[in-house]
Amino acid sequence: MRPIPTRSRTGVLLLAAALSAWSCKESTAPGRYAAQSVTAGTQHSCSLTTSGAGHCWGWNVYGQLGLGGTDSAAHATPASVSGGLTFAVMSAGGYHTCGVTAGGAAYCWGDGVHGQLGNGSTANDSAPSAVSGALAFSAVSAGLYHTCGLVSGGAARCWGYNVAGALGVGTSDTAPHAMPAAVSGGLTFTAVSAGGYHTCGLTAAGAAYCWGDNTYGQLGDASNATRTVPVPVSGALTFVSISAGGYHTCGLTSGALVYCWGANGYGELGTGTTSPSTHPEPLPGGFTFAQVSAGLLHTCGVTTGGTTYCWGYNDAGQLGNGSAANDSVPTTVSGGIRFASVSAGGYHTCGLTATGAVYCWGYGQFGQVGNGSTNTAYFPALASSP
Repeated sequence: MRPIPTRSRTGVLLLAAALSAWSCKESTAPGRYAAQSVTAGTQHSCSLTTSGAGHCWGWNVYGQLGLGGTDSAAHATPASVSGGLTFAVMSAGGYHTCGVTAGGAAYCWGDGVHGQLGNGSTANDSAPSAVSGALAFSAVSAGLYHTCGLVSGGAARCWGYNVAGALGVGTSDTAPHAMPAAVSGGLTFTAVSAGGYHTCGLTAAGAAYCWGDNTYGQLGDASNATRTVPVPVSGALTFVSISAGGYHTCGLTSGALVYCWGANGYGELGTGTTSPSTHPEPLPGGFTFAQVSAGLLHTCGVTTGGTTYCWGYNDAGQLGNGSAANDSVPTTVSGGIRFASVSAGGYHTCGLTATGAVYCWGYGQFGQVGNGSTNTAYFPALASSP
């Protein structure tokens, strides 16, 4: 199992400095590329342009940026994913990345020691490698050490590290699973999300199911029992989206309300406490959300009014509110930027505006903020053009 890199933080830097104009206003500079999506991994980030070209930045020691080589240097500006492929979907995981082309072909690159690239090998690969099986995928989600996707008809396939049953195949083991395997139970899903050591999916009717590690209640079935097959999330809620984080999960209901469950040691459930929950807990405050993203130890969401909030672990500024203090309730991301979507990663967060500008904030040692710097960003910083 790959370790999460140890971070060295010497304190909050320049918190009293004013937020510079370039980082608090959406760029209108001629020639800036427009992104259609952004995804934050543990220590790297990736985006897709409107034409489907992939770009990644940050840590590349396992080849997770897809540049065709590996190194330990910080890649602080977006760089093109090698191979000339265009993608409809891209997902940055722990130390690997996956994408699906418009034709449904899935590719993964980066750390492959647990089989999470799905190409039949346990070797790392620094360029996109085709997922085995000639399956047509509609979605893919890269977790910490495993990956899941949806094939035609909504059946789920998972591969990689199966500790605690994260693959949902009815067993739990630590052997590499290097080929896509069918998730047990015969369910069909419209969405799937791979987290730390658990996975969740949504059916067409909006029912949420989760499987895998349940130490902190992150499966939401009102227990702490590990599940090697999908089990329904308690509460009979109807969800329109679901996001599996490191050790917690959040979902957005059809009524635009956010519910979270699982680990809460840093306030990542947003309930105003640090007590874990084995069942969905509503986010207090009367907020209505359009999107929510669960990261490793923090969570972020965009309201229906376009305001972005984050909550949970904040030692590297990943909440984007100018401080390094944890917060157990939603706190407004500074800068007044209206994001269309947000992606919570390991110790950083990235957001996308309606016009395709990418901003990131939080831990920056490996260049994962993407603004040309390796400094930690306590406010949203505009990512550089490739």
